[in-house]
Amino acid sequence: MDLSIIVPTFNEAPNVAELVRRVTAATDGIQAEIVFVDDSTDDTPEVIRVVAATAAMPVRVIHRDAPTGGLGGAVVEGIRGAASDVCLVMDGDLQHPPEKIPEMYARYRQGEVDVVVASRYVGGGSSGGLADRTRVMVSRASTALTKAMFPVRLHDVTDPMTGFFLVSRTAVDLDGLQPRGFKILLEILVRKSFRIAEVPFDFADRHAGDSKASFRQGLHFLTQLAVLRFGKMSLFAVIGGLGAVANVVIVWLLTHLGVDYIVAAVIAAEVTIVGNFVLIERFVFNDMRGAASGVWSRFAKSFAFNNAEAVIRIPIVALMVSTSHISAVLATAITLVVAFFVRFVFHSLVVYAPKKEGKPTPVREAIEKLDEQAMQPGEL
Repeated sequence: MDLSIIVPTFNEAPNVAELVRRVTAATDGIQAEIVFVDDSTDDTPEVIRVVAATAAMPVRVIHRDAPTGGLGGAVVEGIRGAASDVCLVMDGDLQHPPEKIPEMYARYRQGEVDVVVASRYVGGGSSGGLADRTRVMVSRASTALTKAMFPVRLHDVTDPMTGFFLVSRTAVDLDGLQPRGFKILLEILVRKSFRIAEVPFDFADRHAGDSKASFRQGLHFLTQLAVLRFGKMSLFAVIGGLGAVANVVIVWLLTHLGVDYIVAAVIAAEVTIVGNFVLIERFVFNDMRGAASGVWSRFAKSFAFNNAEAVIRIPIVALMVSTSHISAVLATAITLVVAFFVRFVFHSLVVYAPKKEGKPTPVREAIEKLDEQAMQPGEL
């Protein structure tokens, strides 16, 4: 068997016959099978068996009476039970077009790749099948947050949230996976480094049935994300909290020494911005410094962003108090929570992003020279 196509299903009976028809046509010339892993509460497994009896390619179903791990768990079970080491995962609602299968398989056969990701966000792809503008925004925001939490492992992946991908079973430690929901590709990619290629695809409308997206699934995703990368964000939050306490203490000390409170606030803000940078360099993003730009470049980006964030945030607090009639304390707390996530995303994706190779500019050369001097023994 050249290729096993894993299709996790939950109440997708109206889509089964059309999916098998289109996959059969798309895989002409490829020795392939379809493995449905079914957690349905309706007649989907019976429909699959009826369709399989007359299908022109091998079709089988693994029905789970007591499903564990959600959709991710279904995918893992399908990969374990596949006849081929080359496994392509796709949804059963035809939002993942089967006509892309030959391109993904051909890219894998070219070699030097463990995972082929079908992306909505690489050149030529689209997310048109998302129900409305809100879901598009949620998808984009979720992708940005995910890449921010795993900027090294996901640096070369534009769509880590897709459910349409091909993977070599020999490259994945199935026993090390802990599927908790529907973003199994994310679970796979952050566990170890892979050679990854992407192909664009158009995310289509559902063929039939209702979308499984829900608020509950959103909570599952956030939980999965937190469990996978809780350490880095929690340290960032702790350091931010220490900075806030230090800010208050500095203002208190300076004002008691007779310094004007506005001047004291400015001094406290700048001192804590510098202090926070030193701490996150050492404890949060220390594993990413080697691939990122130099220390002076990182400091300049961090210092400028934090000052800009403060300049923007304070007027927003004033606007919330004057127009929404909420307390200044509550308005400050809300904006600080939002600012925390924005700061984390910015530092992950911008400040500590792997540097791009290119022709150095005079400014870049000057910064790199300062970086080299700063890293000499005894200079720090």
